[in-house]
Amino acid sequence: MSARRTLGFSWPALVGLAALAAPRVALHDLDVVPEGTAMAALLAVGPPLVWVAAVLWRRPPRPFLTLVVVGALYGVFLAIGHQVFWDPALGMDAPGLASMSPGAREGLLRASATVSSLVTGTMVGVIAGGVAVLVRRLMQATERRHDAG
Repeated sequence: MSARRTLGFSWPALVGLAALAAPRVALHDLDVVPEGTAMAALLAVGPPLVWVAAVLWRRPPRPFLTLVVVGALYGVFLAIGHQVFWDPALGMDAPGLASMSPGAREGLLRASATVSSLVTGTMVGVIAGGVAVLVRRLMQATERRHDAG
């Protein structure tokens, strides 16, 4: 599948768009940027807004799919980041799993964090894709009214 033809961007560009959201993973996991601050909000919302702007500017044939792919790639960055920063950020405190061996508990928690990261990233892409489609339709309707009037 040619990414440029189907998604409107090359694979390196798609990975680059997803990578815009990667710094949030480290800054959040290391507690550098506290939750509830303006910077935390910017790191969470800024990259998906850039994704939407890129899709509106580039006008790929399938904008929703494009941003779902970008979101899934972000999910990969999120999963990798959580694994890299596992000990300082997440640790192994899971009281409900105390009866498991430490190795099994860590494996289960790491696998769960990976799946959760992939789902979260993909859902961010779904939401951004939905926003892009709605904005694009509004822009097209405005253009049609402008051309007709």
